Amino acid sequence: MVRSWYELPEYVRLRRVNGLRLSPDGTRLVAPVSGPAPDAKSFRSALWEIDTAPESEGGRAPRRLTRSAKGESGVGFLPDGSVLFTTGRPDPEAEADAKARTALWLLPADGGEARQVASRPGGIGSFTVARDSGLVALTADTLPRSEDEEADREARKAREEAGVTAILHEALPVRSWDSDIGPGHPRYLVAEPPADEDSRLGDPRDLTPDAGMALLGASGDLTPDGTTLVTEWQVPVGRGARRTDVVAIDTATGRRRTLATDPAHDFDSPLVSPDGRHVLLVRSSQGDYDGEPRDETAWLVDLATGQGRDLLADHELWPRELAWAADSGAVFLVADHGGRRPVFRIDLASGALTRVTGDHGAYSNLNPSPDGRHVYALRDAWDAPPAPVRLAADAADGQPVHLRTPGSELTMPGTLTEIEATADDGTPIRSWLVLPEEASADSPAPLMLWVHGGPYMSFNGWSWRWNPWLLAARGYAVLLPDPALSTGYGQDMLRRAWGQWGPRTFADVMAVTDAAEAREDIDAERTAMMGGSFGGYMANWIAGHTDRFRAIVSHASLWGLDGFNGTTDYPPVWEREFGTPLERPERYTLNSPHLHADRIRTPMLVIHGDKDYRVPISEGLRLWRDLMLHEVDAKFLYFPDENHWILTPGNARIWYETVFAFLDHHVHGKEWSRPELL
Repeated sequence: MVRSWYELPEYVRLRRVNGLRLSPDGTRLVAPVSGPAPDAKSFRSALWEIDTAPESEGGRAPRRLTRSAKGESGVGFLPDGSVLFTTGRPDPEAEADAKARTALWLLPADGGEARQVASRPGGIGSFTVARDSGLVALTADTLPRSEDEEADREARKAREEAGVTAILHEALPVRSWDSDIGPGHPRYLVAEPPADEDSRLGDPRDLTPDAGMALLGASGDLTPDGTTLVTEWQVPVGRGARRTDVVAIDTATGRRRTLATDPAHDFDSPLVSPDGRHVLLVRSSQGDYDGEPRDETAWLVDLATGQGRDLLADHELWPRELAWAADSGAVFLVADHGGRRPVFRIDLASGALTRVTGDHGAYSNLNPSPDGRHVYALRDAWDAPPAPVRLAADAADGQPVHLRTPGSELTMPGTLTEIEATADDGTPIRSWLVLPEEASADSPAPLMLWVHGGPYMSFNGWSWRWNPWLLAARGYAVLLPDPALSTGYGQDMLRRAWGQWGPRTFADVMAVTDAAEAREDIDAERTAMMGGSFGGYMANWIAGHTDRFRAIVSHASLWGLDGFNGTTDYPPVWEREFGTPLERPERYTLNSPHLHADRIRTPMLVIHGDKDYRVPISEGLRLWRDLMLHEVDAKFLYFPDENHWILTPGNARIWYETVFAFLDHHVHGKEWSRPELL
């Protein structure tokens, strides 16, 4: 019997396209594509080549380029078309190393055997390549006192032999998502490309021996001739906070100058123009407690003078990604907009903004072609997983041309529609609504409300982790609203709930739930609610403020905001909106779900991973304990080795199985059935 893709054993086997990169000559696309490893205990990524022409124009089927037990990622190209990538696979030409780190490998343009071309004792992180010269800049984790690669190797060996794992911190941050920071920190190295088909990169030069923590998570870009590296650079500003500037570093001397800085803004994601004259940045403000909320824009900087200007001064679009046109005369960007994530084009001479795509897709990984005719990208939507497409670069409200994909082409078990409601303050609140095939006035579907994370994001594209079609295949309608704090609706949508997450967002979510329940194809008597991260916060808030739902699932959720403030990996950012509990307790009192624990009557499923540093496990443990104290019908699904997301195939399957069983019990009244492997 053929099983449908939305059956859990099949779902976790699906191939997933995770990126897209165009070769310098515009003839090849390479994408990392993940799927389960042979033992089904992890996902593994491999590189695939994708034809730039669709099947109707003779486009060839995708071709797998790499295979290894460790997987590959981080695609880049040398000027000759050779593919650079990062992988943890062992080097067959080096001594065996049980602690092999991520290294840089090269796959020849003609498809020959891949070989390692650079490695470091602490591994290699990100890398970028100068388009014309082929100079490679890469980040490498390096211990503080290490002056060169050999000193770093010896220092690491000494720590290991002494049994030392301790890390001495002198500044924030200490952790990030699921990783400890230190004892080493990233530095930027540059090296010449391989001289021939058998050689490695040239001897690396350390451009940033004094970086300290300045390059944590940094992205950078090289000028086409390789003479300048432009990169993010974090600067301490007091009280544990850091500001992100952008600097330009001379790759010959290491001389560094600040290119973009502002006490009120961060600058990141630098992209050098093809003519080497300008740099594109994302400029962001984290907001002010008594003033405006967060904001982002596209910022253009003259590389020689540092003079900058706002490319979106007359528009309320947050650029999620930027890309240069080949002639340096235009910029492409994607931004959340009305429940979509379209591609836009900005003409730099006139400032004219044009929406390139007119469909409901969510676009990413923009790759403008060198001839200026096309933009290659990944497109997804709530009814389509990420897949490569070709766009006309000069289009207005155009449609994508689909390329042959190495991913999974799926048919949805239902339909996707939109609904809108009016909040109590008159603001329209729109949502996607996923409906199962059998939903009708004669057979109304139970409703599942989902609230997105962030909170500064939009429910506008495909999610492998939270996939509504798995519920639709089981007869549920799934409501995906964009309430207050959602992006793509202008700054007023953020102002409405700045500093008042719970009350304002709750009112919006209830208004759109009312609208959904009023439909004839929805069974208003059988509704449930789910959310993760900020959505989990809202799950907890909703549980303490209404009994209308039959069940609530709270994943990786904030519970006691006072405790969360001191344990999350990003308190300085959080405090721009909420202050600290001791100095400004008002917003903690207004917004903390734990203060309403005594009002919870709805059965709850709490889910949390122990390696979650963004919303630490202490939040889940405290929530679970408070539910027990108030004798709420609740269960706690705990993952000792997962983080903010559930990332392994087996645990992802158990996550869904437990959620389905919990909903079957409380929404459909079935007898509780514990998942087999639990």
